Amino acid sequence: MQVVAKSIDDIKPYKNNPRNNDDAVDAVANSIKEFGWQQPIVVDIKGVIIAGHTRYKAAQKLDLKTVPVVIAKDLSEEQAKAYRLADNKSGELADWDFSVLDDELGQISDIDMSQFGFDELSDDSDDSDDANVNDLDLSDDITDKYELKVSCNDEKSLERLFDRLKGEGYKCDIL
Repeated sequence: MQVVAKSIDDIKPYKNNPRNNDDAVDAVANSIKEFGWQQPIVVDIKGVIIAGHTRYKAAQKLDLKTVPVVIAKDLSEEQAKAYRLADNKSGELADWDFSVLDDELGQISDIDMSQFGFDELSDDSDDSDDANVNDLDLSDDITDKYELKVSCNDEKSLERLFDRLKGEGYKCDIL
């Protein structure tokens, strides 16, 4: 694999990209500013993006003139389509281990992780009587079916709880 610097003007987004990635552009741009380019954009021999549409948009936002690129010369058109989908889908299949994540985030003190989308994972600033999602012990096996009504202060808190429960193996639905 060879990484080359290419003019951003020579890179073209795939016109049928099924991924809506606009909400991630700011976080990726912040990541590039903070850490530099650690993952190139993958393009086909015509310069059409196979993997890295969000990095491409972040580079545009940062007004970068060149970007690191890997040219996937050995992929057929069908393989490029399949890889484009597989690359995006594989990220959806992973879940967070929230106790490990909280520990890792707790060890980062000099970098504002909220700029990468890690907002308020442990919201201790709320003075309400609601239980903190991170204080719940979800390690016991539950064999019976229970219905739980959850009241959260905001949608992100609900999403974090939902993702945490799913990540720990619980079957969840939001009604």
